[in-house]
Amino acid sequence: MSFEKICQISDIIPGTGVCALVNGEQVAVFRPTDAEEVFAISNTDPFYQSNVLSRGLICQHKGELWVASPLKKQRFNLATGVCMEDERFSVKSYQARVTKGEVEIVA
Repeated sequence: MSFEKICQISDIIPGTGVCALVNGEQVAVFRPTDAEEVFAISNTDPFYQSNVLSRGLICQHKGELWVASPLKKQRFNLATGVCMEDERFSVKSYQARVTKGEVEIVA
């Protein structure tokens, strides 16, 4: 298991996400708060096969963080990738961390 450097934590505005290319796959990287904590899931909305999740809205439900797809608002858990509305449509989640100000994802 190796981590790939993606960007500086300061490159991600708190409360938003960005898209990164990791081993040829689009990965949505989210920074929910001012803290140096990040989450990473596939950028592909499985309902529409569109690479848009990094542009979704971050929300909280029952103490967990989710992103609502900008297309039809299905919510995906930022830690697990599970879809709240239909678990058959979960997305891949990636291990992510911040080390010395650098956002890293398991490649």
